[in-house]
Amino acid sequence: MVAFRYLVENVDDAVAFYAGLLGFDLEQQMGPAFAIVVLDDKPLWLSGPASSAARSMPDGAKPEPGGWNRIALEVDDIEAEVTRLRQAGVRFRGEVVVGPGGSQIVLEDPSGNAVELFQPS
Repeated sequence: MVAFRYLVENVDDAVAFYAGLLGFDLEQQMGPAFAIVVLDDKPLWLSGPASSAARSMPDGAKPEPGGWNRIALEVDDIEAEVTRLRQAGVRFRGEVVVGPGGSQIVLEDPSGNAVELFQPS
């Protein structure tokens, strides 16, 4: 099995975002610490501040959300999805970029984690 993990500031907000806006199904939630959402049999682990994944490292470094590593969600109509998500108040890091393989745009979940929408050519 392969799973992906995002550190999030608030598990309830993250579940609402991924399940409510991006079409994931909530598989399991363990209070405010952790949840598993699934899309196309691919689990995304959402780890809040109370989860073991958010504990400080031995050197004092603190895991935190954000960065540019991301999951990519393939969509059929990127412009329609961008319009729908903008109307829902989702924050984008730029505009749609068109390349030889297709079109993409990066948006942020409520904790600032990057999510890519990708429409193949």
